[in-house]
Amino acid sequence: MRLLTKRLSVVLRRYAATTPLSSQNFTTCTRRIKFLPSVYPSGGRFLESPWSATQLRGARFSGGDVRPGNVIERRGKIYEVVKAQHSTQGRGGAIIQVELRDVDSGSKVNERLRTDEPIEKIFVQEKSLEYLYTDDETGNIVLMEKGTYNQLEVPRHLFGDSLVYLQEEMEVTVQLYDDKPLSASIPNRVTCTVTEAADAVKGSGPTPYKKVLLENGRIVQTPAHILTGDKIVINTTDNSYVSRA
Repeated sequence: MRLLTKRLSVVLRRYAATTPLSSQNFTTCTRRIKFLPSVYPSGGRFLESPWSATQLRGARFSGGDVRPGNVIERRGKIYEVVKAQHSTQGRGGAIIQVELRDVDSGSKVNERLRTDEPIEKIFVQEKSLEYLYTDDETGNIVLMEKGTYNQLEVPRHLFGDSLVYLQEEMEVTVQLYDDKPLSASIPNRVTCTVTEAADAVKGSGPTPYKKVLLENGRIVQTPAHILTGDKIVINTTDNSYVSRA
């Protein structure tokens, strides 16, 4: 028996040494992963899509490790964690108050998680795509992958409040699971044009500020020297003025 095991081990090692890595298949508990040549200039081989090695259902961690941006599965539904706040309840111990967004419907729910509660985490693929247009009939956002020119329709609610900042040819980031969009985000800083500028208002600080209307309909506060027609940089995470473009 030991001799047979040893011979089998030798055969397997020879097969691994002589078979190109590009044709070797490896299987995880949920999907089959194929190794392909790397596009890296170093010439080394790596997964063509590194995310696929960890895109598993059943990867568990505790409630205390939940962070905004995580994608988790609860009661048969997949949610994105929007907010996560730690708190204590006396003798009840520490809990995590989380705001979850249902990736299918876009609706949000608030839940409490125990810090030691097992949570099933979903690992996702992240892609950079170019914004093409908004479909008038469906309202979906149509994106394109530059390398392949493949198009992807993303429900508009996945962009949240940042939807108004979408601009032609803007590069956006989309998270997918099983080729289904889960979330979408735009750059943290974008350039916008001021279409209307109000008079400056003296505030408590040394620099006067005023409200301006952007071309996308968003109203933001800027320093007093900003005028109609100016191009300014906006922080899309909090709609704040950054600088002149």
